[in-house]
Amino acid sequence: MKFFAIALFAFCAACASGEVNRNDQIPLTTVDYVEVDRYLGEWFEIARLPNRFEKNCEGVTAQYSRRDDGLLKVVNTCRQGAPDGKEKRAKGRAKIVDEVTNAKLKVSFFGPFWGDYWIIDLADDYSYAVVGEPSGRFLWILARTSSLSQIELSTILARLQEVGYNTDALYFTKHSSAAQ
Repeated sequence: MKFFAIALFAFCAACASGEVNRNDQIPLTTVDYVEVDRYLGEWFEIARLPNRFEKNCEGVTAQYSRRDDGLLKVVNTCRQGAPDGKEKRAKGRAKIVDEVTNAKLKVSFFGPFWGDYWIIDLADDYSYAVVGEPSGRFLWILARTSSLSQIELSTILARLQEVGYNTDALYFTKHSSAAQ
């Protein structure tokens, strides 16, 4: 729990000093529309831009569900050091800030501090999603399974390069062979 308990602090510190891995001269846009209920459920992290709050994390998953107060519940799970390492969890919340598209959210894992969470690519069948934010410091490729086909991954990486991301900086998350 300690790992993710400091997630927001690390997120804010990284915002102030993290490496930018995106050409911000190219406007970042979101997908046209996200059906929230289809987005809910479990996602496997395929790749990420390195960040302080996921240092030494493998087997990373994110679980999204609805809360009674209208927000979304977020549970991030990390396996410390290896896909079968000790499990650490962070519980947070998300709120939709663009109700026309549902593609711009804010997430919080600690108190009143919120960070941008923009869905910038999404498969028609919701089998993968790409999440970023305008500064270019954070990026995640997520999928409903622990791997993507080479064709899907190549397509995603090409799109990211088109919108100014340095895809060479991505870290590809390791998952156990038991992960689905």
